[in-house]
Amino acid sequence: MKRIAALLAILLFSSIGFAQKGAKIEFKANNNTIDYGTINKQNDNGIRAFEYTNTGDSPLIIYSIQSTASCTVLSKQNETVLPGKSSKIEIKYNMVPGPIRKTITVESNAINYDNGRIPLKIKGEVTSL
Repeated sequence: MKRIAALLAILLFSSIGFAQKGAKIEFKANNNTIDYGTINKQNDNGIRAFEYTNTGDSPLIIYSIQSTASCTVLSKQNETVLPGKSSKIEIKYNMVPGPIRKTITVESNAINYDNGRIPLKIKGEVTSL
């Protein structure tokens, strides 16, 4: 019985050391996706923002933001966000008529994503009338 209690105590104390510490990024958009819906080219400027919060216990560093064709990143590329603080990544779609299916890749020091790489998606449809 003493051995079991000792083993449980060792496991409990060692699990504390495995708790992940570092920056964590949480986006407000559901599934990290902004849905433009159906929009009219003449009535919409194509600008949207991905809002996020650093929910970790270390400063979050955004190293780079890369977009696919037809999408421009308007936000500052290198940014540091302190724990508990929020910021946003502004993007502008160039409003080409047709379906929108684009991915923006954020590279950061966030420990809650593999290698700190976060895929952000936009979807919708642009009409010309």
